[in-house]
Amino acid sequence: MKSYKVVIWKLSINRSAKKPTYLVRWSVGGDPFHESHKTKALADRFRAKLLRAADRGEAFDTVTGLPDSLRGGKVALSFVELALKYLDDRWPEASAKQRDSVTDALATVLPVPVKALRGRPAPDVLRRALRSYLLPPPRRERDRPEEIAAALAWLSKASLPVAELSEGSRAQELVDTLTRRLDGKPAATQTYRRRRAVVFNVLEYAVELEALTSNPLSRVRRKRGKRAVQEVDRRVVVNPRQARELLTALTYVGGYDRASGRRLQAFFGCLYYAAMRPAEALGLRLADCTLPEKGWGRIELAETRPTAGKAWTDSGEAHDRRGLKQRETGQVRTVPIPPPLVRLLQDHVKEFGTAEDGRLFASERGNVVAASSYSRVWKQARALALLPHQVDSVMAARPYDLRHAGVSQWLNSGVPAPEVAARAGHSVDVLLKIYAKCIDGQEQEMNDRIMQGLGEDPAD
Repeated sequence: MKSYKVVIWKLSINRSAKKPTYLVRWSVGGDPFHESHKTKALADRFRAKLLRAADRGEAFDTVTGLPDSLRGGKVALSFVELALKYLDDRWPEASAKQRDSVTDALATVLPVPVKALRGRPAPDVLRRALRSYLLPPPRRERDRPEEIAAALAWLSKASLPVAELSEGSRAQELVDTLTRRLDGKPAATQTYRRRRAVVFNVLEYAVELEALTSNPLSRVRRKRGKRAVQEVDRRVVVNPRQARELLTALTYVGGYDRASGRRLQAFFGCLYYAAMRPAEALGLRLADCTLPEKGWGRIELAETRPTAGKAWTDSGEAHDRRGLKQRETGQVRTVPIPPPLVRLLQDHVKEFGTAEDGRLFASERGNVVAASSYSRVWKQARALALLPHQVDSVMAARPYDLRHAGVSQWLNSGVPAPEVAARAGHSVDVLLKIYAKCIDGQEQEMNDRIMQGLGEDPAD
């Protein structure tokens, strides 16, 4: 939008910085703008250009506050407009998980770099307006309730030009926002990294569009407290006996008719014996498995079915259909599987068969098993297999902890880290970092070596 209602004030001096700067202040349509200059001469020159444009009767842009003569004829891009352009460009190729992640990050930061306009919507209304109506391209044509329409109208007017994000204080404000959860408490390191990566990529896109000369986030770092540790908590890791008892307890869950526990016993077996991610197990097909009558078998993992939510998938289903995590489409990961898992899978096929598309694990209706369903079954199995104080602890609290237990068992059995990493789908450095505290059996050996180095008898 443009306005001819322009007021240009006298220069003012900002003495709050180490070296005073000169501010040119003006308003367009009642909205204030300012630009800082290092010297009085530069500030005078810029103010004179504004005055000449106003005298010539030029219209001033209400987003940037500048006349066409100072914008080079280009329409300034607001942060909200940049976000929409980015989503339009990336949405078709993004996975459902990525779509969810990108809209979450943008809904967090878009309300931050804004002008001080009256009528700011409540945070929850603004976030819902962004996540459910504006950001996802398929949802932009939906009918908008009055409060949603008002919130988006306010944001469209208040959103600052992308060019203003190059200021250090603006970029730092974005980073500080990413470090907090919606309730204001510190966000987990992984959440911060995921959101920062999204915003960084959006600003890189602005550089491609020549709306920015450089990415301002590359010059700003998180204000760190104590560094968060990403290692697995060894308390969640069950030993082989406990894992077997948990898998046996599943056969008692759900009653004979529904057989919900037995239907998922081999699914949980894949998480432990093959260290598979739940999404990998949900995508496993009988054709991917080699199940001999005796000895070790083999699984060729090629597809995952991660839970994403109907709002983010092209199919409208709750589960997306993707290749393996952090691998090119079509790549396969081979995992040798021990006889106990071979038997579990054979028994599963005999009793439950497969889904129409060949998947091994499906609900009673043939659908992909919901995370809420297998988590509920797992909770009941824990109550049957573990001691009361263990049930109240973090031991195997989540189905994913079976994967941690499987990887830890391989490492503790002496399997070389590169081989474990290949089977689990990790890089070696990430594997050793995550499971550093879960490698048992070496403490006594190290103690004996130290005693020998001291010239003492290790038996003392």
